Amino acid sequence: MSIFRTKSIDALIAASEDPEKKLRRTLGPWSLTAFGIGAVIGSGIFILTGTAAAGETLNYKSILHAPVLDLIMHGTQALSMTGRQGAGPAITLSFLLTAIACSFAALCYAELASMIPIAGSAYTYAYATLGEIVAWIIGWDLILEYAVSNMAVAVGFSAYLNDVLDNVFGWHIPAKFANPPIAEGQLTGAWFNISALLVLMILTWILVKGVKESASTNNAMVAIKIAAILIFVFGAAKAVDTSNWKPFAPHGFPGILTGAAIVFFTYIGFDSVSTAAEECKRPQRDLPLGIILTLVICAILYISVALVLTGIARYDTLNNAAPVANALKVLGYNGIRQWVSIGALVGMLSSLLVFQYGQARIWFAMSRDGLLPKMFSKVHPVHKTPHISTWIAGLVVGIPAGIWDIGTFADLANIGTLFAFIIVSVGVIVLRRTQPDRPRGFRVPGGGFLPIISILFCLVLMMALPLETWVRFFVWLLIGFGIYFPFGRKHSALARQ
Repeated sequence: MSIFRTKSIDALIAASEDPEKKLRRTLGPWSLTAFGIGAVIGSGIFILTGTAAAGETLNYKSILHAPVLDLIMHGTQALSMTGRQGAGPAITLSFLLTAIACSFAALCYAELASMIPIAGSAYTYAYATLGEIVAWIIGWDLILEYAVSNMAVAVGFSAYLNDVLDNVFGWHIPAKFANPPIAEGQLTGAWFNISALLVLMILTWILVKGVKESASTNNAMVAIKIAAILIFVFGAAKAVDTSNWKPFAPHGFPGILTGAAIVFFTYIGFDSVSTAAEECKRPQRDLPLGIILTLVICAILYISVALVLTGIARYDTLNNAAPVANALKVLGYNGIRQWVSIGALVGMLSSLLVFQYGQARIWFAMSRDGLLPKMFSKVHPVHKTPHISTWIAGLVVGIPAGIWDIGTFADLANIGTLFAFIIVSVGVIVLRRTQPDRPRGFRVPGGGFLPIISILFCLVLMMALPLETWVRFFVWLLIGFGIYFPFGRKHSALARQ
């Protein structure tokens, strides 16, 4: 069937060499690793660590709000569940367990990235392995993932920026220009969240100027972010009271698993490294290295923060909006607390930059394949960046971020990411069978065993998301089919051939 036609890897590589649509290769392994760290570590390192240690309060208002897995296991009784056990100080083991689980998907990304060094990430890998319709689904899904993630982060950045301005300068942006006009379906009386739009426009301008300039900006922000984390870890370590680590795992292994499910989403973003494939100097070597280093460094930083945080405060006091800042306030460590605020703010900026970069590359790749209009694959004659895709992606994210409170849609990013992980893992298995002799700069160890584990783990986590998220996800896919069948299927490069 034509909708399952695949594009050969050689054809994908040849298309990337077209002088009119060729991107400039300037990135090395450390810039790629910084891209990954910039995406993975945001303000969540100072928030979710405490939440996962203390446990979540469940509030299922209806069947749509309950996780699918809870509904399967407990039926309608899941609606009356009042609490979920936290990991306690063993949250460090939760971070380690999650890093191991994410490593399965990361290794699959590394193998495909070394074989298919083309922009588009999971979309491109699906086109080469599973067919055009699957590629469209995953590309459309990645657009949703990156866009919704950044809408939520931009809204959060705006609120955090206003709080910092108020604390440092005693001045804040007027409420009419600092809050979204619509929150939780209700009118708030505000006009527009101007700082959410402005920060995205500034980052978009940097991205259009060139990938080298974008990487330099991101490198600087990642350095500041890591410095803030290390200042917290080493500065607060002297206040650690080992009695706070007892009991280490108050709810046993189930609590550790619950903590792992909560913090899993703090690791999302390492896949964004693969979107830089066409702007990488030596993709066969540097892409796998960047992906794996990202996961290792982020795991070390997460575990370090978790150890210190649960050592300076009792784990059951950490279930609040700013557990690290509040723990430091109690200790009187206001200097370190200011660094934490800077780290959180810069963390959000670097996440916004990397995800906007990745989103524009997805649009670029889909347009070059004919599935989206040609204008999205135009390359700037001087900067050699997909400037039209980048500006439109900035507006598509910035305008909604200024109007709505997007936080309620965060789960859409999670289900989209997990679905992409599954497609990439399947792609490794397919190419092992169909093209076993094609050179691979990196090979997932264990044959097809580890990709299967990756698939199963992602399926379980997808089942842990609310039913409402699944419904919205399928609605988004239906909208995508409404674009693919009348336009993409007819205008794809393969259809023209």
